[in-house]
Amino acid sequence: MSAATPPSSSSPALDTFRDIILWRRKKVSATVVLVSTATWILLQVYQFNFITVASWLIIFILASLFLWGNVLRLLGKEPPNVSDFDISKQTTMEIANTYRTFLEDVLRWMFHVTVEENWFVFARTLAGLLILSYVGAFFDFLTLVYIGITMVMIVPVIYMKYGDQIQRSGERVKGEMGRFYEIFDEKVVRQRMSKFVKQEKEKKND
Repeated sequence: MSAATPPSSSSPALDTFRDIILWRRKKVSATVVLVSTATWILLQVYQFNFITVASWLIIFILASLFLWGNVLRLLGKEPPNVSDFDISKQTTMEIANTYRTFLEDVLRWMFHVTVEENWFVFARTLAGLLILSYVGAFFDFLTLVYIGITMVMIVPVIYMKYGDQIQRSGERVKGEMGRFYEIFDEKVVRQRMSKFVKQEKEKKND
């Protein structure tokens, strides 16, 4: 007899986010890409002020809703009832729990890298952060946010399609890095340590 399937722990907010970044809701995903691209172009290329762009966007939304409601009235249709529109307590708690889980994962990862892992993982993490800081020096915050949004909208869907090939390539790279670490540890670290121990013994004998 098969075991009962455990209830899903995912929330509607997380499911929606997952559908968007995996392009299961193509219209919403395309809208995210278009809006982020248009915002970056207006603010970076044409040097518009953020408040100006935000005001234009709000004006466009209000005008669209106004025209939509009046067209529905002219056609004799009942406009949508928005009096009951609110954010439920459950949705608010799900968002808060998502952020809390994210922060807990970050803290747990920091503890894992700095305390539990060896020096090679720690050095590799610092090297990655240094490279990120070096790359960030060439871009402003808005461009980095736009690059981040673009990567979030591209990388997951590519991984879903070519995940097996990426995993095989990652395993090969990991194996090469492991062999490089063994060579480095044997020819550099251990030799330095043996020389250091030898020098300390000579000093004690003197």
